[in-house]
Amino acid sequence: MSASLFTAFFTALAGLAVGSLMLYLPYWWCRRKGEREEDWGLIWFMGPGAWRDTLLALVLTLAPLTLVSLNWPQAWGGPGPRHPSLLGALNLLGGGVAAAFIEETFFRGWLQTLAVRRWGPWYGIPLTTLLFALSHLVAVPAWLRLATFFPGIVMGVLRHRNGSVLPAIVYHALCNVWAVWWAPLP
Repeated sequence: MSASLFTAFFTALAGLAVGSLMLYLPYWWCRRKGEREEDWGLIWFMGPGAWRDTLLALVLTLAPLTLVSLNWPQAWGGPGPRHPSLLGALNLLGGGVAAAFIEETFFRGWLQTLAVRRWGPWYGIPLTTLLFALSHLVAVPAWLRLATFFPGIVMGVLRHRNGSVLPAIVYHALCNVWAVWWAPLP
């Protein structure tokens, strides 16, 4: 096996292990502590007003970001839209949607609930969001990755307002779909 093939295999295996841990740890934690998954937002539902909140958040964030992307400097990875190959787009879309489920379950379902219980929403949501943004530096260490802090705040508020991670998952997944064509490349 060549070194590059071994590296790709090891990277994929490590990603699968980390993703599995992030997805299943919150559920294990609830069972271990005897806590109800509903109290952690881990029962996925769209309650009254959740679709409205999610769609409003999407319009208020993605419409201006699309305009910014159209004028983003070439040196910083812009301007959008990009034109990935079909296989490249499908790979990015699949990864982006999977990441939304995994990251929202871990960050908004588990960490945010812990932080909000300890410090309240005014500190818990930004603290969790900061950890969320910093985690994006692991795969690609570029300053632009820290911009995930801002949609992270929106996802944190969606989770807090609606009592479920599902509105944050829907928002996150649709933002990742948008990013396939519009987000600047670091």
